[in-house]
Amino acid sequence: MMLECRGLTKWFGSKEAVADLTLNIEKGKIYGLLGENGSGKTTWMKMVSGLTKPGTGEIIYDGHMLGYEDKAKIAYMATEPFFYDFMKVQDVGEYYRAFFEDFDMDRYVELVGKMGLTPDMKVKSLSSGMAAKLKLAATLARQAELYLLDEPLNGIDYKAREEIINLILEEADGENTFVISTHLLEEIESFIEYAIFIKDGHLIDKVCLEAERMRSGRSLAEIYVDIM
Repeated sequence: MMLECRGLTKWFGSKEAVADLTLNIEKGKIYGLLGENGSGKTTWMKMVSGLTKPGTGEIIYDGHMLGYEDKAKIAYMATEPFFYDFMKVQDVGEYYRAFFEDFDMDRYVELVGKMGLTPDMKVKSLSSGMAAKLKLAATLARQAELYLLDEPLNGIDYKAREEIINLILEEADGENTFVISTHLLEEIESFIEYAIFIKDGHLIDKVCLEAERMRSGRSLAEIYVDIM
């Protein structure tokens, strides 16, 4: 098992963001992380990526307790912008290279080219769709094993969503693992293998979509409504 979360709990003041959550993630799979805003999805991703510590519980990565050295194997893409308006696309790559030893600049240049971006484009001039593609390119240019993508399809047009999904699928090689948080069920239904359902910080269910389709024929949206 690549990742094991055992009894994770996280409080922010009087709010319990994640509640006694136990979840296993297998290597080489693509997961959809589903739930309403405030359900705990982002908090879980930040704990797994090492950006925030659990209040209680354990995170086991590749058979050992999650540690600092594992940060090079886990790439987290936040919903918030993580580069500055004054930067150009090339500067974003340099910025990432300074922070992450596993960042591959040649790969970054290749990815931004695939996304229709050029190194001299200014960040402040990018549309929301282009900015989303830039964030994804920077994240995927890291040579990680586990990619945690928080709402990569949010707030962008259909064409940009298609391009982002295609890039994710190109990068998914059976050796790396993706967990994708989103509200857009129809867009991810065709390619995610497991759906993880979280509500009020609790893990409600983890469903193998292929097995569920064979059993009941339900769509992901129907499963979501029934479970949540």
